[in-house]
Amino acid sequence: TKTSKACQGLHRSGGYSKARMEYHHVSAKNGVADENQNAEKLSHIEKAYTTILSELGEDVKREGLLRTPLRAAKAMQFLTKGYKETIQDILNDAIFDENHEEMVIVKDIDLFSLCEHHLVPFFGKAHIAYLPNKKVVGLSKLARIVEIYSRRLQVQERLTKQIASAIAEALEPAGVAVVIEAVHMCMVMRGVQKMNASTVTSVMLGSFNDNAETRKEFLALTMQK
Repeated sequence: TKTSKACQGLHRSGGYSKARMEYHHVSAKNGVADENQNAEKLSHIEKAYTTILSELGEDVKREGLLRTPLRAAKAMQFLTKGYKETIQDILNDAIFDENHEEMVIVKDIDLFSLCEHHLVPFFGKAHIAYLPNKKVVGLSKLARIVEIYSRRLQVQERLTKQIASAIAEALEPAGVAVVIEAVHMCMVMRGVQKMNASTVTSVMLGSFNDNAETRKEFLALTMQK
């Protein structure tokens, strides 16, 4: 075929070796560029934290705070690393054909996020269920989906919907259900300062929305302590 002849030609001419060298050269250049860009961003965030601490009345030159702006910048990058991750990155080779149609539930998935209104944490548990439509996903990937979206500036309502929508789009199941229970530090540490207040949000798609019995089964299995 034309393709095989072309491949043979590349082999004879050393084209493959040259192509590999060019690819690695481009990859290396991109890697250096990305590294430089990340370093620049980190420096900008560090300077911003230095300004914030100064404006709060702190002495940023005292021993305890010398490296605090840099540590805070690195911490913020980690806490928002979900912006750099996509569902495709983690699910490409983790979806399997399987003749299974019964409910799959993963409950008590720890989540930590930052409220986009005050940049303070909220944290709790996510419970996920889906009804397979001839496709299943590696169970740990459900936790990874929670991680991707929770490691962004969030509101709990949107986070719940994003998780459910991502699973629905990736697996095309008969139904998806997500419930999140979380404590918001913006309610505990400031504002109304209610220590025992928690927030519960849910999104029901497909059969979980249309069928009361399916929804009831999910809630019974996940909400029982």
